[in-house]
Amino acid sequence: MDHKGYLLVMMQPPPALEEEFNAWYDTEHLPERLSVKGFETALRYICISGFPKYLALYDLQSAKVLESNDYLKVSFDNSSPWTKRVTSRVKVERCAGTQIYPGNQITSTASRLLLLRFSSLTEKASEQIIHGMHENYGGAPETIQIRILENKTPKGIDYFGLVELRAPIAEKINLEKFGNLANSLDLINIYAKY
Repeated sequence: MDHKGYLLVMMQPPPALEEEFNAWYDTEHLPERLSVKGFETALRYICISGFPKYLALYDLQSAKVLESNDYLKVSFDNSSPWTKRVTSRVKVERCAGTQIYPGNQITSTASRLLLLRFSSLTEKASEQIIHGMHENYGGAPETIQIRILENKTPKGIDYFGLVELRAPIAEKINLEKFGNLANSLDLINIYAKY
C-alpha cells in the first residue's frame, strides 16, 4: 500500500493582521496549493479548544509532493509577495510527513477535528499510539475516522492523532490507553471547519 503524505500548518496571526490573513488564505494560498499536482485536499479549521487559532490540513498523494518542482515553484523563496508579507508576520508551525495509519485515507468534511500530538518518540511508539487512539475514540458514535500522521524531527518522531468527528465529543482522554507514551502528549486541540 502506498502511504499518503500530509502537510499540517498551525498558525497564530496577530489581531491587526487577522482579516488580511484570512483573505490571503482563502483567495490566494488555498487555491495555489490545490493547483499543485499531488495536493488532494486543502482544508482550514479554527481552534475552539486549544492554541494556536488556525489549522490548515493538506492531504498529499505522497510525502514526496513537497519535494516536487510544482510545489517548489510556489514555495519558500518562490512564494508570492503577498505570501511573504503575511507569513513574515504570523507565528507558523509547519509539520509534514506520512500518514502511517490507516495509510491511504483523505480528510473528510467533518464538522469537528480533534488533534493530539505526541512528541519526540521512536518508530516503536506508533503501534501504542494507534491502539490508544482506537481505545479512546474508535467506538464513539461521533467518530468518522481516525488517522495517525508521523513527522520526523531532529529530536525524534512527532505523531499526530487525528479524529474526524460528526459532532462534538467529550474532551476527556483515558491516558492509560497510551501507557508511558501519555507523557509525550503535548497538544490537544479541537477544531471546527473554518
